[in-house]
Amino acid sequence: MNEFLNKVILDNPVQDYLILIGVLLFVFIIKRYISKGLATILFRLVRHWSPQIEEKDFISLLLRPLEYFFLLITFMLTIDRFTFPQVLNVHVYNKATLHDVTNTLLSLALSMSIIWIMLRLIDFIALVLEKKADLTEDKTDNQFIIFFRDFFKAIIFIMGAIAFIRILFGPGLVEKIIAGLGIGAAALALAAKESIENLIGSFIIFFDKPFRVGDNVKVDSWQGTVEKIGLRSTRIRTLEKTFVTVPNKKMVDSILDNLSLRTQQRVALKLELGTDTPAGTLLLFLQDVRQMLNNNPNILENPVVNLNDFTKDTYVIQIIFNTYIIDGTQYNALRETVNLGVIKLMEARELKLPTTSTTVTLSDLRAE
Repeated sequence: MNEFLNKVILDNPVQDYLILIGVLLFVFIIKRYISKGLATILFRLVRHWSPQIEEKDFISLLLRPLEYFFLLITFMLTIDRFTFPQVLNVHVYNKATLHDVTNTLLSLALSMSIIWIMLRLIDFIALVLEKKADLTEDKTDNQFIIFFRDFFKAIIFIMGAIAFIRILFGPGLVEKIIAGLGIGAAALALAAKESIENLIGSFIIFFDKPFRVGDNVKVDSWQGTVEKIGLRSTRIRTLEKTFVTVPNKKMVDSILDNLSLRTQQRVALKLELGTDTPAGTLLLFLQDVRQMLNNNPNILENPVVNLNDFTKDTYVIQIIFNTYIIDGTQYNALRETVNLGVIKLMEARELKLPTTSTTVTLSDLRAE
């Protein structure tokens, strides 16, 4: 038995292979329990930040990354006692050998595992902050959290890319890239000009708060509800229920009308009556309309009702009033009420709208 265990295969005794397989199988079996236990300990350390977070939510975020991390660490620590077989240590590319390639792949796998854990931690922090933000009526906090969650994830990805480059090509290439960026900074800044402007625009939106998620806005020819404010653009659900993506730079630089911040709505109507209407009847009709508007509790005081203009065919009456009603359905109902009221008053005074008539004269032309 000892002879078999000490038998050397590929420069390593069979005993070491069995130990490696046994350790990996053992860790593979218990990795879920170890990861769950570590995640539980971490949760108890941070649960006072947000009592609303359940333990299962935290564990579900970290369980898989920790499992792969423990399995990878175990494999790297166990394989470290092995001697790489010389028969397999062939040149793969340039001066790199197969041993160098395997070491590089292990380093990349370890880096990816660490990045995965960091991304999940960012998700957890965002989840904690979202639970707290849900306690407030302002939905801007929720979008603010999503924005910075994506922002910090982008930073982690950039750091991961730099780490990968360093592992694959060595620190010298990273320094050369940084030096090259210094030389070509002007070209890079010019190429990324729009993206940088949109990123700056997103910060301006969050800190200046010209609008928030859920606001009804009008920018240029687009009007709709803001559904998301991202790193580069703002998403708007239009009145036609289409999904418009507007660059943040345009949202900041353009004249933007935040309709949700209106305190009142203004209604302006024009009514035309025929010139055959007696002046006395017209005066009484104007008084009737003023009284009707003043009696409506949804209309503010001092509405404007006057004879604004007249032509050879019509008298033009102007009706202007303000209301606190902002909701579209209630606003349309108010306008309908006012319009029907005006029609009833016209019927009571026997007034009619002017009609367009065409007179055709026929003449009998006889040849002499």
